[in-house]
Amino acid sequence: MEKREHFSSRLGFILISAGCAIGLGNVWRFPYITGKYGGAAFVLIYLLFLVILGLPIMVMEFSVGRASQKSAARSFHVLEPAGTKWHITGYLAIAGNYLLMMFYTTVGGWMLYYVYKMARGEFVGQTPDQVGATFGGMLGDPKAMTIWMLIMVFICFGICSLGLQKGVERITKVMMSFLLIILVILCIRSVTLEGAAEGIRFYLIPDFGKMIENGLGEAVYAAMGQAFFTLSLGIGAMAIFGSYISKEHRLLGESVNICLLDTLIALMAGLVIFPACFAFGVDPGEGPGLVFITLPNIFNKMAGGRLFGTLFFIFMSFAAMSTIIAVFENIISFSIDLGNWSRKKAVIVNGILIIVLSMPCVLGFNVLSNIAPLGAGSTIQDLEDFIVSNNLLPLGSLLYLLFCTSKRGWGWKNFIAEADAGQGPKFPQWARFYISYILPLIVVFILIMGYWQKFFA
Repeated sequence: MEKREHFSSRLGFILISAGCAIGLGNVWRFPYITGKYGGAAFVLIYLLFLVILGLPIMVMEFSVGRASQKSAARSFHVLEPAGTKWHITGYLAIAGNYLLMMFYTTVGGWMLYYVYKMARGEFVGQTPDQVGATFGGMLGDPKAMTIWMLIMVFICFGICSLGLQKGVERITKVMMSFLLIILVILCIRSVTLEGAAEGIRFYLIPDFGKMIENGLGEAVYAAMGQAFFTLSLGIGAMAIFGSYISKEHRLLGESVNICLLDTLIALMAGLVIFPACFAFGVDPGEGPGLVFITLPNIFNKMAGGRLFGTLFFIFMSFAAMSTIIAVFENIISFSIDLGNWSRKKAVIVNGILIIVLSMPCVLGFNVLSNIAPLGAGSTIQDLEDFIVSNNLLPLGSLLYLLFCTSKRGWGWKNFIAEADAGQGPKFPQWARFYISYILPLIVVFILIMGYWQKFFA
């Protein structure tokens, strides 16, 4: 059995945990729903939910990880009372991490492909239709999609193979630093564009009228969902980093730092996108279309667009890689904890497994595009995303909540003792009733609404 590694620094822990939370949703979902529900007014509600929804669950995941000194695969075995079945949660977490990587590696590959395209200047002088056709052409090409997915998997497993401190921590620190620097450069470029002021106003001045116009209930649910999903909670992705840290600092303060960093990146991404969209009179549409069609068109019209476009896709690649590396580290830990494998064996076996598991998503856009598991126009990726985002994340979060508050689980006293070990702000004892009885109901509501919106709305 290999000795359990620990982070060499607190900064490493915060940057890697934030890297796990900072994903593509911060960039292609956050700005869009912010725009739809009234700009800054929506951001305020989102921040409220981040504090009352995301933060407590994050503290719980870290506590379970730190107290057990194991990944989610074994943490419940260590902490559960004798004769109980809480360890089944661990298997849900394992499934969640593998499923997430079945489609995230493909999307990460898209980012690298666009770095290559932008850097070569292939979009220069293209019409908006031609730019749009590039994205469609990529999706239709199984060979290109496979190659870029493979490059992404090899890079990220290669980093994990170097170990926690020498690989994951050292390289993520560098990557996250560059991510922030690139984002600042892009923000400055975007807000200084002619006509950008309107976009900044829209984004930063609350307009509750617009929010009510689009439906207050819908806006509140969207804010709730974004706060919940942005932190990748419920599949033990954070618990692993809890197991790598010392008891020097209380976990509430650490979780606050990670939430702040995650939110800062999301807000800055909006500051890149909205001023640029308004400056060029473009609708900041949702999802992949925003990133792969709208923004390349904007960079085309911008002075120095090729450089800024390349920087933007490097930023996007880092956002994707920081999540993939964090989840790969989790997956490797599952194998080390469950099978007593060496890191090298865990990396090789899981590397092959992830490549095989990623292929249905890759082929779902071309060779297997006739498969529409969630109705007309849906893809295999949509199904994988739905299973993770609308099922495993809320279910896993609910189980973490119940485990940390129930007498039949690990229990409130044990949870508080672990969360409050060290220096820093204490976890509020007065929140016990809310966290034990109200927060689980909110998570159940998110779970039900996910199904309602998918199948009945």
